[in-house]
Amino acid sequence: MSEAPEVTRMPVVTPLRVVIGLCLFAPFVAMLWVGSYAKIDPTFIGIPFFYWYQMLWVLLSTVLTVTAYKLWQLDQRGRDNQGGGAAK
Repeated sequence: MSEAPEVTRMPVVTPLRVVIGLCLFAPFVAMLWVGSYAKIDPTFIGIPFFYWYQMLWVLLSTVLTVTAYKLWQLDQRGRDNQGGGAAK
């Protein structure tokens, strides 16, 4: 019988993947913690805090999601280069 090649597996949880998770989790925490932004003051150009805070998180969520996506691509390229990716 032939010997099976030794398979080296990369860890599933890496610091890069933790950062990706935090980038995706932060907007949920910010929006679900309503008590932190359920107020009127301070206003910004006449818009109550409640509204501009949420609109700010729309922009921040976009930036964090794009960041997570780019980090995920980086992680996948690193795994493919080390042979840890799925067989093609």
